[in-house]
Amino acid sequence: MTQSHPEFSVFGQKLTGDIGIYGLMEDLGRAMTTHPDMLMLGGGNPAAVPAMQQIFRERMEELLADGSAFDRMLGNYDPPQGNPRFQQSMADMLSRTYGWDVAAENIAITAGGQSAFFFLFNLLAGPQSDGSHKKILLPLCPEYIGYCDQGLTEDMFVACRPRITWPKGEASREFKYTIDFEAVETALQEHNVAAIAVSRPTNPTGNVITDDEVRRLAALVEQHGIYLILDNAYGVPFPGVVFTDASPYYGPSTILTLSLSKLGLPGTRTGIVVGDAHIMYALGQMNGIAGLANNNIGQQMSLPWIEDGRILQFGEQILRPYYQERSNEALSFLRDAFDSRNLNWAVHASEGAFFHWLWLPELSIPTRKFYERLKQRNVLVVPGEYFFFGMQSDWPHSQQCLRLSFAQPAEKVKKALDIIADEAQQNSR
Repeated sequence: MTQSHPEFSVFGQKLTGDIGIYGLMEDLGRAMTTHPDMLMLGGGNPAAVPAMQQIFRERMEELLADGSAFDRMLGNYDPPQGNPRFQQSMADMLSRTYGWDVAAENIAITAGGQSAFFFLFNLLAGPQSDGSHKKILLPLCPEYIGYCDQGLTEDMFVACRPRITWPKGEASREFKYTIDFEAVETALQEHNVAAIAVSRPTNPTGNVITDDEVRRLAALVEQHGIYLILDNAYGVPFPGVVFTDASPYYGPSTILTLSLSKLGLPGTRTGIVVGDAHIMYALGQMNGIAGLANNNIGQQMSLPWIEDGRILQFGEQILRPYYQERSNEALSFLRDAFDSRNLNWAVHASEGAFFHWLWLPELSIPTRKFYERLKQRNVLVVPGEYFFFGMQSDWPHSQQCLRLSFAQPAEKVKKALDIIADEAQQNSR
């Protein structure tokens, strides 16, 4: 339970309050260390993909065999904006492959994507020098839980309710969120917006906004003189955990974030940001103040894969097939568990990332309470309420959804889904 600490500053109280991402990580960490039998469908941890683990081991052996490279990796500070060779190699790969106008000065490294967004949101939004207050606009909500508490001031976000579509018909039980551009344009008119931010694929739903939706958002930010922040933690160009057609995008008002975590290297805490040089320089300054320098290991591990472009092949050849099979398998388990109990349910189209987004429209309790009941039965999920921040009005749908990871072993996913269906049957209207 969160305690009040009146001796803490406003900053301290903001970062130690009822924080969704902290509670999630605390539950996950505690479950993994004290409840090894817990069925973990709650986390965003990547699966242990054998082919990727072999690549990681081989690269680490190369570093160990090269004594001077290994010593530099562990013994030297890099500049706060990133390792210069890594920055140049990343810029070269992106410009060579996609024709983007990107140089080393357009690349910044952070301690994971989470740090990148903390810096970016507070760099652009919040109180301004002219006394105004700017916000981050989320064009499609639900959106990533990790953004929610990153603003150092209140009222940092404004979010738009999506349209719910049924691409294969309602009988398929598969729905898809699409951006309501009328709502987005209204929000841009009614609020002082610094940037539009969207994850692609979306965490928690696995939704991939289409190339057309990306282009329309890009046109809107150009029109309004603001930024489009594209979070590609799971997406293109890498790691490429995308099951539908999606093209990488970068434009003059775009800030693109990438990460090594979903390749299978979350422990290296390596986030990569691509954008205007003055924004990247500012990130380096913020990095220097908050953390002095970045973790070298991720940059050195991945450097040869970036120099030869192999990092762009890992998704297509290894990660996408692996996770798509896991997704299909979990969806089959889910259908069996819920249909056998004649429950009313639906799931978001699985277009990428590691999650299924389950909608239980007849659930008689909010998913936060449902989450606690599942935890008593050794099943850990993420309740949907955490992902609907920044909305201007209540929406019953926000209390009817769960995020379920399918990155765990199949037998654990199957067992967990059966328990979830059983609990849903006991708590449905």
